[in-house]
Amino acid sequence: MNKSKTWFFSALAVLSLLTVQQSSAQSDIVHIIFTSDAHFGITRAKFRGDSIVSGDKVNEAMVAQINALPGLTLPDDGGNGANQKIGAVDYLVEGGDIANRMEPPVQSAAVSWGQFEQHYMHQLQLKGHDGRPVKLLIVPGNHDISNAIGYAKKMDPPTDPSSMVNIYNLMLNPANPLTNPDYDYKKDKINYSRSIKGIHFIFITLWADSAERIWMQKDLDTVSAKTPVIIITHDQPECESKHFTNPVPPYNMTVENKFENLAEEHYKEGTVASKDDGATVAEQRGFVKFLKAHPNIRAYFHGNSNWNEFYVYHGPDNDVNLNTFRVDSPMKGKYSSKDETQLSFQLISLNPKAQTLTVRECLWNTEPSDPNQKIVFGKSATVSLRMN
Repeated sequence: MNKSKTWFFSALAVLSLLTVQQSSAQSDIVHIIFTSDAHFGITRAKFRGDSIVSGDKVNEAMVAQINALPGLTLPDDGGNGANQKIGAVDYLVEGGDIANRMEPPVQSAAVSWGQFEQHYMHQLQLKGHDGRPVKLLIVPGNHDISNAIGYAKKMDPPTDPSSMVNIYNLMLNPANPLTNPDYDYKKDKINYSRSIKGIHFIFITLWADSAERIWMQKDLDTVSAKTPVIIITHDQPECESKHFTNPVPPYNMTVENKFENLAEEHYKEGTVASKDDGATVAEQRGFVKFLKAHPNIRAYFHGNSNWNEFYVYHGPDNDVNLNTFRVDSPMKGKYSSKDETQLSFQLISLNPKAQTLTVRECLWNTEPSDPNQKIVFGKSATVSLRMN
């Protein structure tokens, strides 16, 4: 064989090896989309040149952008999968408030769930590493729960548990699926976990209150204390005082006391819910105590108060450090509701071998007038999931 042929085949072998290595590197990374607060049933003031645009249309547009993710190359930001094409996306996590609360003229939860199902279950085109459709992982939000159990202010209909029932059946897959007449919020909590390549994900109802922590403890008893754990829920680590149960018998929700009775734990700071950020100190201390008992809880993802933020939760006494990720809403973002170019969701890129997590902001509407616009990657953060 002459030298030129030898060189050609050697180069071909090197190229083949690099291709295999790159493919292997890509297959090591698990990509997970995180979005929250879809809020079907309400409208945006402005979106892509139109006014009073329904949540149905806005979420449809976001799903179309999400479908384009596999063909994009991740930025050179030093994070997991940097400079690689995304390719497979294994999971999409929805952080709750699928249906907006049914205060007139907002549509019923049943209608909102039907729209969510259409876009997020029938129009998603993503596939995972196994070649199967992307897996949905869903937690409920305060609006979903209020629709199921009632609210102090008028709703029409007074209750509709459609979102809660459908999420429960999809995520827990009971032998006998729940129906709306059967649903009982006190016992039918949407708590479950998934092990993803050795990382333990816990999905809980609304917030880690004292009742939820009983379930969480039982779940954590099934995994090694060295296994990294990630909490995904709707509320921020501070929670909101109004989401707790009225502490005054007979524990009713009223317009005056402002409680919504969403968390089983009774509020400890007073008899009226407060908007003060420091109004849940006692409740947070219970959560912090749990975090200290489980140092393998390494990250926390939430919606509820919506904008893109990567931060560390320190607790009310500044004695804990929990990597926390807040995600935007397509309908009710603090900033994106006023500036649609700030609309975003997050792409979580998990490296199970290195036990690192990269979260990237995906700005999906930076050019509202361009129907062919591509997602722009914004901020990113990489954290270690290993025990300190």
